[in-house]
Amino acid sequence: MSDTDIAAYLREHPRMMGVLFTLTVLLTQVGSVAATANGSTIS
Repeated sequence: MSDTDIAAYLREHPRMMGVLFTLTVLLTQVGSVAATANGSTIS
């Protein structure tokens, strides 16, 4: 898929842009929590 295909798809499905944004935020938070949890268990 090229960038123009993705842009066209998101233009046709605006709710998907919100879903992708939400997933990005959640994955960022999960990664941060996982890094903190991993750092705190090593002694």
